[in-house]
Amino acid sequence: MTRVIAVGGSDAGISAALRALELDPASEVTVVVADAYPNFSICGIPYYISGEVAPWTSLAHRTAADLAATGMDVRVDTRATRIDPAGKQLTVQGADGRSEELAYDALVVGTGAVSVRPPIDGLADLRPEQGVHLLHSMGDTFGLQRSIEERQPASAVIIGAGYIGLEMAEALTMRGISVTQIEALPEVLPTVDAELGSLVRDELVEHGVEVLTGTTVKAVSREADDRLRVEATGADGDTVTRLVDLVLVVVGVRPDTALAAEAGAELGFRGAIAVDEWMRTSLPGVYAAGDCVVTHHRLLGTTWLPLGTTAHKQGRVAGENALGGDRRFAGSLGTQVVKVFDLVAARTGLREHEALAAERGWTPVTTASAPDDHKAYYPGATPIAARITGDSGSGLLLGAQLVGRRTAEISKRVDTYATALFHGMSVDGVSDLDLSYTPPLGSPWDAVQAAAQAWSREHG
Repeated sequence: MTRVIAVGGSDAGISAALRALELDPASEVTVVVADAYPNFSICGIPYYISGEVAPWTSLAHRTAADLAATGMDVRVDTRATRIDPAGKQLTVQGADGRSEELAYDALVVGTGAVSVRPPIDGLADLRPEQGVHLLHSMGDTFGLQRSIEERQPASAVIIGAGYIGLEMAEALTMRGISVTQIEALPEVLPTVDAELGSLVRDELVEHGVEVLTGTTVKAVSREADDRLRVEATGADGDTVTRLVDLVLVVVGVRPDTALAAEAGAELGFRGAIAVDEWMRTSLPGVYAAGDCVVTHHRLLGTTWLPLGTTAHKQGRVAGENALGGDRRFAGSLGTQVVKVFDLVAARTGLREHEALAAERGWTPVTTASAPDDHKAYYPGATPIAARITGDSGSGLLLGAQLVGRRTAEISKRVDTYATALFHGMSVDGVSDLDLSYTPPLGSPWDAVQAAAQAWSREHG
């Protein structure tokens, strides 16, 4: 009987545990969870805050009973404090403060990531009960929900305009809260080109969100009337001040590597745990997966790209190999999608500057086009803003970015590009794909193919 312990009850840890039990139901699988919420969808938090998802227990991928039925032992409110790789022992501390040694044959570290707290004056002195929140865990979520219910905020500042920041701008707006979104970079959603980010900004503004880009928050303080003063420096160098009832800080995450690093695990890109394609760390018998580890990217090589979809796949690989398997993580392409009100933005692969920085010998070029989502004669057709990047030398497809209305099947279409990228297709080869067609949903040459053909006309 193989003893497998997974540290972390989110995507990677649970996926590893489930895969181990699939392969060997007789194995002894324990999952150590620092909080009381194993297998909860962190990605669903904005929709709970908005009121679209209720109750909060709906965010669980599986209930505690579901997990128990698989045969795994889930230890909630239990913190892993030390790994002894030589002795194959994990020290854990329960909610009562008592420590215990757990023996393992294989250990999977899935400690995830933690929110970045930017160097803003006064931020460290303010607490959730005073209306200042970071958002990454279920505990953070309940704190924000309490704050909204107790403070009844009329206004909020969101610091950061990445995926979670944008989703939270929509969520708070749906709660009737007036939102100011502040982003230090020149445009919102900086994971896509600025030309597409500007379309997302327009959508925010159309729904009443005040958007301040190129603006750096310098200080947050509490006023005598319990409001919060946010002071920033604008793009023009002028001081920007907002008095609000709520402040949400969502400027990104960093890998949570303390447990593995203290045990001597090698760290890699961006300080994440170094793993190979089998998800093995430098420690014998210790695997790692999810947001705490480096990402093997099919185009870039080793990077760090925390994504829930990647964590699930890596966890599954780690769980299989913990039982002596020989499965490799096939690699990420950074495929992402976000809904902002009635607009959807997505990307996969590389943008032009990313492909150039990869130093792979490519000559990346990008073509913008705006094919309709379906035949124009059928009512409701809308353009999709597309940006296709390919290598002008070989014609290799390198990346795609899409922005369109929620009805335009943006997620389906970016997935088509992701599949083409996975298999190393050329831009021109996308035209040969046998894609579905009916006038209300597409065209004989789908928008995916029309955008690729625009690139080929310009660079082929």
